[in-house]
Amino acid sequence: MRALWTASTGMQAQQLTLDVIANNLANVQTAGFKRSRVDFQDLLYESAQVPGTASAQGSEVPSGFQVGHGSRAVSTQRLFSEGDLQQTSNPLDLAIEGAGFFKITQPNGEVAYTRAGSFRKNSQGRMVTTDGFSLDPEITIPADALSITVGSDGTVSVTQPGVTNAQTVGTIELVRFLNPAGLQAVGRNLFLPTHASGDPTPGTAGREGFGTLIQGFIEKSNVNVVEEMVNLIIGQRAYEINSRAIRTADEMLQTANNLVRL
Repeated sequence: MRALWTASTGMQAQQLTLDVIANNLANVQTAGFKRSRVDFQDLLYESAQVPGTASAQGSEVPSGFQVGHGSRAVSTQRLFSEGDLQQTSNPLDLAIEGAGFFKITQPNGEVAYTRAGSFRKNSQGRMVTTDGFSLDPEITIPADALSITVGSDGTVSVTQPGVTNAQTVGTIELVRFLNPAGLQAVGRNLFLPTHASGDPTPGTAGREGFGTLIQGFIEKSNVNVVEEMVNLIIGQRAYEINSRAIRTADEMLQTANNLVRL
């Protein structure tokens, strides 16, 4: 009974859909999080008669006879639409309005990228992520800084006691990718480049297609709770329908098994 196996692939596909939706909802409050969706495709077809096959001289079959074998998940695509901006009034909270990623150096020396701009100062005054990973290139805030100003182009300036003019201590560099959906998520709000994403292109905020920086704001998750709940209901119903197809196929087999010769 082909329907048993075909419906089982549908149940597996919908189970994966629920897993992805659950992860999206779990990260609804994660700064800079980008939601994912599952892409599916149908499986191989058994062709008893190929469309266009000649049925008689001068005529052909218009549609043929093909039976599919279910579906499978082929990818989880990350959607990099911008999330809402939330004001925090923290001078080290930064949001990118437009394209771009912050460049981060991990403790092992590997470079990663993030949209989460919740930065802090460590004991040496360097700007770091909430996990203590340094911004690249490093920017150090003087211990006696009275105020911190980050311009829309990423210029970081501070005012110090006894100094009239603000002093520039560094510039935050942004990076973008030709195909952000090809980035590999590794947790901690970080992404790693892959062959699919293309090489990182560095640049200055507000120039050559890069977004601008907004100080005192963070970018929230782009998860739409209502949309995810609707998708959750659709996935649940699709799972139930496929399970019903398996039950119906089982009942048909039971009926055939109970046939008695009269």
